[in-house]
This record gives sequence, structure tokens and C-alpha cells, in this order.
Amino acid sequence: MKKIFYIAAAAMVLASSCGPSSKELKAQAEKDSLQNVIDMKDTEINDLIGTFNEVQEGFNLINEAENRVNMMKANAENNSAAANIRDNMKFIQERLQENRQKIEELQKKLTNSSINAAKLKETIAQLQQQLEEKTQQLEELRMQLQMKDQKIAQLSTDVSNLQSENETMKTSKEQTERIARSQDEQLNAAWYVVGTSKQLKEHKILGSSSIFKKSSVLKEDFDINYMTKIDIRNTTVIPLSSKSATIMTTHPAGTYTLLKDSKGLYTLRISDPTKFWSVSKYLVIKVK
Repeated sequence: MKKIFYIAAAAMVLASSCGPSSKELKAQAEKDSLQNVIDMKDTEINDLIGTFNEVQEGFNLINEAENRVNMMKANAENNSAAANIRDNMKFIQERLQENRQKIEELQKKLTNSSINAAKLKETIAQLQQQLEEKTQQLEELRMQLQMKDQKIAQLSTDVSNLQSENETMKTSKEQTERIARSQDEQLNAAWYVVGTSKQLKEHKILGSSSIFKKSSVLKEDFDINYMTKIDIRNTTVIPLSSKSATIMTTHPAGTYTLLKDSKGLYTLRISDPTKFWSVSKYLVIKVK
């Protein structure tokens, strides 16, 4: 009987020595629980840091876009620069909105996490402040560009008005010059005709009387189209191509000369045009 007891006791001792004790099991459970807490905190921290890095990268991109806008502001009136400014402003607005959402995510994650880090809360508050500052800067930049656009629009209107005024002045000047030229041409215009008695009568430049009288020259209904129009400043010599020439209209003596060439053909030379044409702007010369 004693032998059997000893055998059983030995078996119990042997079984006890082969497995962990309850104390060891409890310690292992506490260790595993602590490791789970550490792992969970590491996951939360890594998640927070990842989001924080995304926010910081968003601010870096915003700063780069702001620098591009500031560089292009001077040439905002240029179409390509204006388009790039609009694109960058849109980009900044979108990045600000994304950062706002990510900062809200950070705040929620920190509130719902088991981490109680005052320094991390302070960092998130700084990010929030930076976001508000960037939002204010964007609004100021938008207002500056709007004022610049208004100035450009006003400048464009002023230029358009100046161009319109210039065109009006140019048209007025051209019209004045045309009127002046027309008046000048009229003041210096004269008409002459060289023809036989028959030709002059056919065109009603001479009267039909058989005996010529100067008073019968140039009736009201004479044919002016038969006469040649000249500028008295430029025409001082009129070839008559005739051996017989009589001036039928009245012109001051001493202002002209009838000269014959070697063939006996007459040429009228006007020595004082202004005085010659002062009595009449019409010259009628009868030839045979």
C-alpha cells in the first residue's frame, strides 16, 4: 500500500515539473497584455505621425504654389501668366481644404486614442493656426489679384478709349486735311480752253454773234467739261499750237506773254499767276 502511494506521489511531482506553474501563466498573460497595449499605441502613434506628415507636405506644396503666384503677379496681364495664376490659386485652395480635413482627422484620432500627449495636442493646435494663417494669406492674395485685374480692366478700358479718341482725332484730322486740300484746290483751280470760233460757239463758250464781243464770252450755260482744269501754281506755260491766237477773257496786262517758236506757233507764258487769274478763273483762247 505504501508502495502504491509513493508511486502516485512521484507521478504528481513528475507531472508538476513538466508544465508551467500558475504564477508563470499569470506573468505571461500580463506580459502579452502589455505587449498588446504597446502594439496598439505604436499603431496609433504611427497613424498620427503619418497624417501629420501628410499635413506638413500639404503646407510645403502650398508654400511652393504661393511662391509661383508671387513670381507671376508682376506679369498678371499676360494671358499665360494669368492662366497659371488661376491654376495655382485653385491648387492652393484644394490643398488647404485637404489639410483642413486631415487636421480634423488628427484631432478625432487623438481624442479617440489611448494616447494622452500634451505635446502632440500642442503640435496639432499649431497646425490649425498655420492653416488659418494660410487661409487668410490666400484671401489677401485673391484680393490683390482682384485689384490688379480691376486695374488691368480699367487700363484696358482707358487704352480702348484712347484708341477710340485717337481714331476720332485721326478721322477729324484727315477730314480737316481733305477740306483744306479741297479748299486749296478750289482756290488755286482754273480752267482754260483753246479752240476755234466754231468749236467755242458749239460749246456755248462764245456767243453766236458774228462780230466777237468780249461780253459774249462764257455764258451761264457754257460747257465747262470742254475746258481743261489746272492748278495755277503748277501751270504757267500753255502751248497753243497755232499761228493765230487771241485771248478772249480779261486778264491784267503785264502778267502774261504770247510767244512764237521757230515755226511761228504761239505759246502762252504766264509770268504772274496770282495776278493773272485774279480777275477770272477762266481762260478762253481763240485760234485758227
